[in-house]
Amino acid sequence: MNFQRRQILVLLAALPALPSLAATPAQSSGILTVQQAHAELLEDRIRMLDIRSRGEWRETGIARGAWAVSVHHWRFIERLFTARELAENCPLALICATGIRSGSVMRALRLAGYDGFSDVSEGMLGSNRGPGWIKAGLPVVTMDEALAATPDVLT
Repeated sequence: MNFQRRQILVLLAALPALPSLAATPAQSSGILTVQQAHAELLEDRIRMLDIRSRGEWRETGIARGAWAVSVHHWRFIERLFTARELAENCPLALICATGIRSGSVMRALRLAGYDGFSDVSEGMLGSNRGPGWIKAGLPVVTMDEALAATPDVLT
């Protein structure tokens, strides 16, 4: 494991203890609206990870085309970088409920020097950046459908 990867592990491990970091607005670069993310998914120009919990996925469903990779899983870091490799030359967009978790992960990735990631900061449920995937009327699939469509190496 190289130094940068160790840095990101430490930063992500510290996120729950850093509420002020999680509450700061995301940087303007690398932010997608839900409409932009949907269009990019349709055009096969991004890959997207829904990083919420299984309970959240079960309750609301998952954006059609997103891979289900929970930030709460103990192998999240490994899965995040595996997803980045699977995305090849496409940016990897992160979506959560309201943009707090995805924004926190994005900031940690930037601080560790990683690029190629984007934040869908409205989230599935909406935030001060917009109504969110669900209220925007964008397509959603069940948790089981999303997990079946997620590459096995990520589940």
